[in-house]
Amino acid sequence: MKIKLRPYQTEDTQAILDIINYNILNSTALYDYNIRTYEQQKAILEEKINKHFPVIVAVEDGKVVGFGMYSEFRFREAYKYTVEHSVYVENAHHGKGIGKLLLYELIQLAKQQNLHTMIAVIDAENQSSIDFHEKFGFKTVGIIKESGYKFDRWLHSVFMQLILE
Repeated sequence: MKIKLRPYQTEDTQAILDIINYNILNSTALYDYNIRTYEQQKAILEEKINKHFPVIVAVEDGKVVGFGMYSEFRFREAYKYTVEHSVYVENAHHGKGIGKLLLYELIQLAKQQNLHTMIAVIDAENQSSIDFHEKFGFKTVGIIKESGYKFDRWLHSVFMQLILE
């Protein structure tokens, strides 16, 4: 397996959309109910890039198999050194270290941008994502109970934080 990371290009939008929509329909990784259109996903990605936030993709044999990005945590000026990130890997490629490559790169990019804090918001049922983030030094700093409702049940949001040094 030879995974290459590179910046997002417009032609990656459909592969990213497929990964996102799979997670919307089959997991609590996203609290969205409805799948996104190509235009919606493209606009989301372009907005991040226009705000000088990275969107990176993991490519294997010319195919996008994962992506990562970060952007504002909140929209007040004092939060400008804090970002919330997302890392997604295509379902058939889980367990191959792709997420690790993506998160490591996002951390490096955040340091280069002189950011101070990275935040992960993870559904409490997703213990593998919580464990994954702990391996990178993220600490659980709070849980907001019943903050989301999906698949006919209340969901809890775990907030994890990494202070960049």
